[in-house]
Amino acid sequence: MSDPLILVVEDDRNLAKLLKYNLEKASYKCVLAESGEEALRLLADRAVDLVLLDVMLPGIDGFEVCRKLRQQQLHRELPIVLLTAKGEEIDKVLGFELGIDDYVVKPFSPRELNLRIRAILKRDRRGKQDVREVLVCDGLEVDIARHSVKLDGKDIVLTLMEFKLLAVLLKRRGHAQSRETLLSDVWDVDKTINTRTIDTHITRLREKLGETGKYIKTVRGLGYKLEESGESSEKR
Repeated sequence: MSDPLILVVEDDRNLAKLLKYNLEKASYKCVLAESGEEALRLLADRAVDLVLLDVMLPGIDGFEVCRKLRQQQLHRELPIVLLTAKGEEIDKVLGFELGIDDYVVKPFSPRELNLRIRAILKRDRRGKQDVREVLVCDGLEVDIARHSVKLDGKDIVLTLMEFKLLAVLLKRRGHAQSRETLLSDVWDVDKTINTRTIDTHITRLREKLGETGKYIKTVRGLGYKLEESGESSEKR
């Protein structure tokens, strides 16, 4: 297997060179971009295994770059790690809502960054090797591998976090899940986000699922569960 190729999007040239040096030292290949626009052009022409994306960029910022990538079928599953000096919870929440895989606050150690990248790439490869899994329940069909959701045959567009929440609730339907458990399983790279973030995503998920959303029940004082109803099954 060839060395993973990482795109570093960073307008600070000194930091970009340092990142490139440390990544190549860790046996990764590396390509650099100084702006969001340049990164999008590069990704239109070549495939990479992971993107290290600075938030504060000239022109369009890292959040907008992430939003554009997640709107493209080709890059919907591309691992993205935000590199930023912003450590506020709202920035972390926004990043994860847009579908990032990890969030690293500057300054950071090269060793920590390397470990996070390794964990993400390992998880990504493992997911691609999984057999196709489709979760079905009362007209709702969730294809894990293809990251698609259909309700009564019609496509439903969910954010990455909404998709993960729905998949977890479907796999554990009938069993109550605490907010802490859902946060740990869905935002598995960051445990500092307020658990009430789950409530916001559940509300949006229910709205997008329409009548089917009523099966996501609130368990008072604990969290949520997907109520078992009708015929449900898992296909592999």
